[in-house]
Formats: sequence, C-alpha cells, structure tokens
Amino acid sequence: MKIGIAQIQSFKGDIEKGIARHIELIEHAVDRGADALFFPELSITGYEPPLAKELAFDPADVRFVRFQELSDAHQITLGIGIPSISVKGVHIGLLTFQPLQARQLYAKRYLHADELPYFVPGESQLFMIIEDQWIAPAICYESLLESHAMECAKSNTTLYLASVAKDKSGLAKARTHFPKMAKKYHLTILMANALGPCDTFNAVGSSAIWDTDGTMNAQLNDTEEGILLFDTKTKQTTLLPLPHPE
Repeated sequence: MKIGIAQIQSFKGDIEKGIARHIELIEHAVDRGADALFFPELSITGYEPPLAKELAFDPADVRFVRFQELSDAHQITLGIGIPSISVKGVHIGLLTFQPLQARQLYAKRYLHADELPYFVPGESQLFMIIEDQWIAPAICYESLLESHAMECAKSNTTLYLASVAKDKSGLAKARTHFPKMAKKYHLTILMANALGPCDTFNAVGSSAIWDTDGTMNAQLNDTEEGILLFDTKTKQTTLLPLPHPE
C-alpha cells in the first residue's frame, strides 16, 4: 500500500477554494499510485478556531460528494480536515472516505486548553483498515499524548496518522515525541503538518514519517507544499512536488 501525507497551505475561511485545492492534490496523488492520502488539521478551512462555528460543516454536506466519487473511482482512502457540527457543538474533525463505504468522521478526542472555548471533544477512536494495515488518526495536540498512542497500539494499529497544525515550538515537541512512540509501540508514524498562517501563529510544515525503530524515514521542508508517499511494503518514501494553486 502507498499512503500519502499532504503538506499544504490552506485558504483562510475560503471553503470552495480549499475544496478545489484538495481535489487537485488528490488527483495528483492518484496519478502517482496513491492508495490513501491524508491532510493536515482543519485543512479545508485552515486552522482558525474563532471562525470555526460559522465555517462548521454537517459531515453529510453535499459539497463533499466529489471526494467520495474520487475514492470510489480510484480505490483511494482520503482524510480531510474540517470543523464539524454536531448536537454537542463544533468538533475538530477528520472526515474520511473509503471506496464504496459511507463517509466517517473522526472527532479530535483530546483538546488543547486554547481550543476549549471553540470546540467540543469527540468520544471514540476511529480505525481504518486498508489491505493489511490498521490506520489510527490523531489530531494535533492528542498526538503528543503517550496515552493516545498506547491505546491505538493496543488495538492493532500499524500506521499512526498525525494530522496537525504545528508552529516551531510544537514541531520541536513532535520531533522528540514521535520517534519515541514509534519505537516503543512499533508504529509507523506519519505527520501531515500545515504550512503558513494559522490563527495567531505560522505552521512550519516539515511533515515527516518515522519508521518503527524510531528513525526518520523522510521529511518535507518548512517552506514548500508537497506530498510524501510511503510504501508500506518496501518502506521507501517518494516526494511528490505539487502543482501551484491557480
């Protein structure tokens, strides 16, 4: 299986432009043989907590039909970041699409204190199975909690997918934490970080993959968009430069 993580700069609050850019990147990854592609935290709208309530989606929103069509047509699993509305409030969500299956939402279960005025936590962990791989998503803050990685590892997770929006300080913590978790729990960890302005900080990219022995397999830089495509059989990673947005 070839699983990709996309490093992109979102368009603050511009939903239609964000959706169009995601579709462009998905088609780009499909052309290069991707079986799965995941995006950073709140990638469709950008990480903008004060705007989350007004931008929040119903997970069944018809604007996402195209993602399911792409998933079905190309047998690709997709994960996009959205603020999601529920009866309990607004979630930080990863909306996932798998071929010929109903879309599913993973809602971030552990929120940072700064997010509590804007979001409510999710309640259950999502697991996705592709071929012989078990994928567990973790969204930003919770991906730095050892208890979350340990719980996922106990549930047969092989690929730990961190969808994040991290500044320089957060990236430094991730670079220390993820190698330890990868080695301790025998996980391949894939971190898809945002790039550019987010709320009150700048996300610094540097999306990366760590092997199960804790070594860094591959990393993007902190200035350019791109996709890392990891082959679970060969353990080799390919860098896919992205077409520039129009």
